[in-house]
Amino acid sequence: MVFYTKSESETILLGEAIGSFLQKGDILALQGTLGAGKTTLTKGIAKALKITDDVTSPTFCLISEYESPMTPLYHIDVYRLEGIEDFENLGAEDLLYGDGVCIIEWSEKIMSILPKRTIILTITPLSDGQRKIELKNWNYGVIEK
Repeated sequence: MVFYTKSESETILLGEAIGSFLQKGDILALQGTLGAGKTTLTKGIAKALKITDDVTSPTFCLISEYESPMTPLYHIDVYRLEGIEDFENLGAEDLLYGDGVCIIEWSEKIMSILPKRTIILTITPLSDGQRKIELKNWNYGVIEK
């Protein structure tokens, strides 16, 4: 599935639509360059999960956990990690099989250890300012927004 968003607010709305289908145990692997919109999309997902905290990039803290009346959100950024061993040493692998939704930014570094059911979202900034957002391994049907 491929979507195009024209603004930050549209990217957040798409995140809300995606988030409305998510369930405990779902894993999203976000891929894209710096500034592509990974955290912006995550803000929309968090909104759908009824999270009221301000969602920010976990680049420096590596893992941000947000409580929700629906399901916890584990927001992980592996940009600064060297690879799979660093990820495992964080204990982050436990979150993949935890009670919440797990979103991993810069997931390219650890794809080989992610479960086959992982939903992959690739965000590509286009020259006209739009974002192309491609979903792979999505099993929840069509999103209409």
